[in-house]
Amino acid sequence: MRKKKVAGIFASLMLAAGVMAGCNSSTSGGGDSKEADKGGEIKIGANLELSGGVASYGQSIKEGIELAFEEINKEGVNGKKLKLVPYDNKSDAPEAITGATKLTSQDKVAAIIGAATSGNTKAQIEIAQSNKVPLLTPTGTAEDVTFKNGKLNDFVFRTCFIDPFQGTVAANFALNELKVKTAAIFIDSSSDYSKGLAASFKELFTKDGGKIVKEEAYVAKDTDFHAQLTNIKGAKPEFVFIPGYYEEVGLIVKQARELGITAPMMGADGWDSPKLIKLAGKAALNNTFITNHYSSGDSDPKVQEFVKAFKAKYSDKSPDAFNALGYDSAYFIADAIKRAGSADPEKIQKALAETDGLDLVTGKMKLDDKHNPIKSAVILEYVNGEQKFKTKVNP
Repeated sequence: MRKKKVAGIFASLMLAAGVMAGCNSSTSGGGDSKEADKGGEIKIGANLELSGGVASYGQSIKEGIELAFEEINKEGVNGKKLKLVPYDNKSDAPEAITGATKLTSQDKVAAIIGAATSGNTKAQIEIAQSNKVPLLTPTGTAEDVTFKNGKLNDFVFRTCFIDPFQGTVAANFALNELKVKTAAIFIDSSSDYSKGLAASFKELFTKDGGKIVKEEAYVAKDTDFHAQLTNIKGAKPEFVFIPGYYEEVGLIVKQARELGITAPMMGADGWDSPKLIKLAGKAALNNTFITNHYSSGDSDPKVQEFVKAFKAKYSDKSPDAFNALGYDSAYFIADAIKRAGSADPEKIQKALAETDGLDLVTGKMKLDDKHNPIKSAVILEYVNGEQKFKTKVNP
């Protein structure tokens, strides 16, 4: 409790510092355009989880951004090169606040890409808003990242679709493709992401005739899930929905199979990490599915061009969805800067908001009035440790 209290006080102090920085900034915001494009370069911040609990996400996003910047900088944007200014938020919300403060007030970036998780993105919102610097999360899917309590966070954007869409896609798949009638839900009660997905899944699943026979919960960093899984097994569900992050999900799937739970299991983009396979084991992941933003197995020419370029740069590594969304985020920002004709953060914000029909790897980018992309999702199946493209679902 003491650690949590200290962390809370620290976060509040850093948030106040960020707001003060915003109040003392010029009308062009913390990322003054003269500073952001100083020396013929336009500085773009990347506030990402490069270490800590979900480091796999941040590292993948950064790889995608770096590939995109290499490609973009061959011609440049408005005669200038994009320069990435990375910050490791250590998978920690107070550290994400520190990073946003540094990037806006000291580095004077034109925009920030990040964070990977919704929680670490939300930690930066007040600083981005106060300093009038666009904040673009590649993968923060929580609904209230861009719009909360009837108010738009006008400097906050995302490249991904939102949790309610993922939850409804999963529920439809369970009911209509797998033909199940009963399900259990196992959530991370410490995660807004997990709770949001579970809520949207449950709403549609029950509305369309399904029955939730058991609900269980854990918290991040737990490693022993036998008690909850035993309760789930006793309820005999035909399907188990686990909307969590790979670090815990890998162990949950492994322990579930060891306890004799053979029912299909499903999650969302939080499962998408090579570490999931190491934690769960290839065999345990058979008959599991995820909703995701893209598949390297999609035959779309734009997807295959990206896969080819990524493998060429990263030693034949197959790109995951976080790689793709990092890559798309870089192009989303670059396109806005080009259309704005300036590195002024406020002009970039306006151009981002006006984006309509930008063709990206994860789909055409069109934003609704809450800054949420309207785009398709894919469903992937794990087969012997590999993701296999199953179907694409349009909004």
